[in-house]
Amino acid sequence: MSKRSTFKPQTVMVIGAQWGDEGKGKIIDYLTSTVDYVVRFQGGNNAGHTVVVDGVVHKLHLIPSGVLYPKTRIVLGNGMVIDPEVLLSEMANFETKGFKLNLLISERAHVIFPFHIMMDGMIDEYKGTLGAGTTRRGIGPAYADKAERFGIRMIDLLDQRIFKEKFDQLFDLKKNTFRCLYGQRMNLNKNEIFRTYLNYGKKLRLYIGDVSLEVNRAIAAGKKILFEGAQGTMLDNDHGAYPHTTSSNTVAGAVCTGVGVGPNRIGDIIGVVKAYLSRVGAGPIPTEAKGQLGTYLRERGQEYGTTTGRPRRCGWVDLVQLRYACRINGLSSLAITKIDVLGGLKSIPVAVKYRYKTTTLTELPADLNVVRHCKPIYKTLPGWKNLTDSDFTNIIKKGYTALPPRMRDYMKFIADQTATPISLVSVGAERRATIRVQ
Repeated sequence: MSKRSTFKPQTVMVIGAQWGDEGKGKIIDYLTSTVDYVVRFQGGNNAGHTVVVDGVVHKLHLIPSGVLYPKTRIVLGNGMVIDPEVLLSEMANFETKGFKLNLLISERAHVIFPFHIMMDGMIDEYKGTLGAGTTRRGIGPAYADKAERFGIRMIDLLDQRIFKEKFDQLFDLKKNTFRCLYGQRMNLNKNEIFRTYLNYGKKLRLYIGDVSLEVNRAIAAGKKILFEGAQGTMLDNDHGAYPHTTSSNTVAGAVCTGVGVGPNRIGDIIGVVKAYLSRVGAGPIPTEAKGQLGTYLRERGQEYGTTTGRPRRCGWVDLVQLRYACRINGLSSLAITKIDVLGGLKSIPVAVKYRYKTTTLTELPADLNVVRHCKPIYKTLPGWKNLTDSDFTNIIKKGYTALPPRMRDYMKFIADQTATPISLVSVGAERRATIRVQ
């Protein structure tokens, strides 16, 4: 295996190295015990993290995974788009469970409104086969307004005069868009939405502040920071499988713009990799396993979306894609998750190259037509026996070398092929079912 990394003492970033749903929430939760801040820098409630602690399942959509540690400061960066109704509901849910929220929300984060949610589904349906399979949470339209400079930020909800000036313009724009572009009426009560969101601002006022200032001061003071990514590399709006992507930048570089920190502030960058592959949404996946094997992976891995409950499409690790993710993110190490799911398979295919017509490809193509017709070239690795919970309990106590040799060979192959060491291995949903690679 490649030279192993150690975690930098102050800043660590955790991002998805595949199509999302890699198990980032569990890895972030595991690492949070060593940090002072967990800072999320992009996306909205279209993403979801699931964390299991002592048999209790916690589903997160906007609030960072560090919420389970009361002393940890949890931060929503300016690169996010926030639905205040969803955020307040999630906050109330955790407060009901007895968690005290040490929360900071960027004053520069943009706000999702009901008309964004309405537009989301219409736009995706219009795209047809070029659609992304959106979660219909209003994410894309909210980012579009931000780019067109019509957006409303969290800070605007705190100033009634500014909010009204901006909201009047935005609401009228959307009303005309619905009528002229979609031939539909936007049956929403303008005054009711205005009053409701003004009230959201009052409820969230104590949490809204300057994220960039606080995070940079915390770094200067020697505080330990964990930057939390949502979704995965292949959903990045610039570097992913465009147009079947999300509307934000999900790669490591997005932390600089999504929080307001310089690139020299970033230490280790951990890419989370599922031991197989899954994604929710439309678009080509060269290594997708269809039929019985695809169903087997989905059911055994319980591959259903945290946010929508949609069944995920499953397949095999794609090293063409993963090498690309390591390169554009500058990954320091990999965290392998759900490797327990593969136990019992006699053999496991791993894509090492693509075949396109008569050409062999080792790098990920940008041409959508090429991607649609790529066929994976597999190397088949031997599987290992299925392990019980009791087996894994004993292995966790002993450490990485106690894992089955063929399982370690499988991970070593991934590490060698990507020239990126493995730092963590997850062998179950529970926080404690995590093994550090020393």
